[in-house]
Amino acid sequence: MQEFAVRITRKHQAADPYFYLPFEVPEGVTRIDATLSYPKSEACIIDLGALDPRATEYPTAQGFRGWSGGARDRFFIATDDATPGYIHGEMPPGQWKVMLGLYKIPEEGAEVSVTVDFDRSPRSIVPQPERTFPVRKQSGWYRGDLHCHTFHSDAAGSPELLHAAAKQAGLDFLAVADHNTITQRRYFHPHSSADLIFIRAMEITTAVGHANVFGVDDWVDFRMTKPEHARTLASMVHERGGLLSVNHDKPTIPWDYELPEIDCMEVWQSHWLAWNWVSLERYQQRLASGLKISAIGGSDFHQPARLLPEGPLVLARPTTVLWLNELSEDAVLATMRSGHGYVTESPTGPHLELIANGQPMGSTVVGPVTAEALARGAQGDRLLWLDASGIVGEETIEADDWTAHYAGSPDRFLRTEIAAAANRSAIVETFREALHGKNLPWALSEDDLSKQTIRRAISNPIYCRPN
Repeated sequence: MQEFAVRITRKHQAADPYFYLPFEVPEGVTRIDATLSYPKSEACIIDLGALDPRATEYPTAQGFRGWSGGARDRFFIATDDATPGYIHGEMPPGQWKVMLGLYKIPEEGAEVSVTVDFDRSPRSIVPQPERTFPVRKQSGWYRGDLHCHTFHSDAAGSPELLHAAAKQAGLDFLAVADHNTITQRRYFHPHSSADLIFIRAMEITTAVGHANVFGVDDWVDFRMTKPEHARTLASMVHERGGLLSVNHDKPTIPWDYELPEIDCMEVWQSHWLAWNWVSLERYQQRLASGLKISAIGGSDFHQPARLLPEGPLVLARPTTVLWLNELSEDAVLATMRSGHGYVTESPTGPHLELIANGQPMGSTVVGPVTAEALARGAQGDRLLWLDASGIVGEETIEADDWTAHYAGSPDRFLRTEIAAAANRSAIVETFREALHGKNLPWALSEDDLSKQTIRRAISNPIYCRPN
């Protein structure tokens, strides 16, 4: 056993938010156990992870062996198994590191101790599960959630429970984006099927911003410490053929790095009342600046240790809906990139489809625009037309199957939203009921509930160029 004791101060945190405790692993070790002890409190939170001898300074492509953030105070790594969030496999001898994330350090500092123990019992080397490639050969609108978590990071629930929740919600695809790790794929790679496609994802989680990486099989180094590292992250993701999406750019965890080249933006996370008007406004500003970014949504649902009934605060609230020629991971990723889809409040939420000059969402059209917006399931609500200047048209949706029309020359783009009107009171009441008598979450006020515009669906834009 090796024991380490160190006093962590805010000077350490200011110098580098990651603190490393190196330890030597002898030849023949087949299992490592590590335990972290510190005075955990609201003012003192230290994350936990591990690197093996192959790891380099940021960014490293090798040597990551796991991350559990502040959710765990111990882990094991062996040749045949590991704690959720940690990677089993070969145990190279040499200098390993316990990695501490200095998320919150009190003014007086914190006494931290780590113990590391080794075992040499004979064990086989179990390979990681291989990715599967299921396909459903049918075109149509497909529904999914692009942001959720299991106990491989900071949720209490297992991948099996999250899988059951996705089936219960009637989803076609699901991206499980556990924080800073990819070990949830032990379950999701072999269980991806034509009934429910699992999209490879990982949430890059730092103190000043979160982003989802989609469609990359390898772990991506999350240890960003400088503003320019956002560009490093984007390069790493795009070099590997993946997509990068900024998450929940709003209180309480906005994106405070420089904005790199991103493919998507999570414009809607959790219930609409969770400050999503802030994210949507930032998306609007980025489109108005000339950027082309696909709008997506995700629940950020942290699966609990039991299967919850359907409701406004569970998986797939909101739901991302994509038009696919077939249901496959490759098709989902390509359509996320192209923007042929919309975000709606739930798997049964309003349908919102925008067509301009005969072209679908995500397209670019030239010259004057003649557009149609198809809205279903939102009678009595309001259909909003927007370009770079803001709202350019508004009308009442007069039937459950309604087509609205627009003609003009939009500035840079045209997109649509469904804003709750006739259905607003019911949405607020259902939200209150889901709180079971608890206080309003997310620092919401009664004014927010009574005055904020509630969106029920948001289309992707069609980009517009003059003649």
